[in-house]
Amino acid sequence: MSTLIPNPSRTALLLCDLQNDFLHPEGAYGRAGLTSSAIAALPERLAPLAQRLRAAGGWTVATLFTLVPGKDGAPFISPHLKALRPFLGRGDFAPGSWGQAVVDALSPVDLAVEKVAYSAFYMSRLEWVLRKAGIERLLVAGIVTGAGVASTVRDAAVRDFACVVLEDGCAAFDPRAHAVAIEALRPVAHIAAIAEAIAALP
Repeated sequence: MSTLIPNPSRTALLLCDLQNDFLHPEGAYGRAGLTSSAIAALPERLAPLAQRLRAAGGWTVATLFTLVPGKDGAPFISPHLKALRPFLGRGDFAPGSWGQAVVDALSPVDLAVEKVAYSAFYMSRLEWVLRKAGIERLLVAGIVTGAGVASTVRDAAVRDFACVVLEDGCAAFDPRAHAVAIEALRPVAHIAAIAEAIAALP
């Protein structure tokens, strides 16, 4: 039995925000010219692990950053996000839209949960879904390492989920920020490589 993944059926690959509006050239970030080769490489790198984990009885769970539209169709955007990403607007990350969806390389997923803040646990049904599925261990991947990933991992840890952060399965727009975030997560999560997780599966 692997100590990294002792029970695949109780393990989920948690894909944080790997969505078209973040990654695809025609998505909201791509249209604004905000791209990163490290981020773009994640889906193809993670796909073999997703396939192997599901074949072993595990789960793939996606968190979907969402901008909820108001009655006039304009999305509710937090002030800090509007200041950071002023290009975001009507139709971006809209519920049920192509932009909100998981990128093709990682589709389909077993479970998908909308999120409205950095942490996927904040005001969402993520914990409820994980408990119902019997998931106890999370292999965490996605973007960005120091924001959505870190916030979600810390919230998972205080909820007693065992967390493995996939160092080469996460990325940020700044490689230095990624490295700092990974080091800061060591007290609350095990840090591993995608290859180690694949090797731990039957």
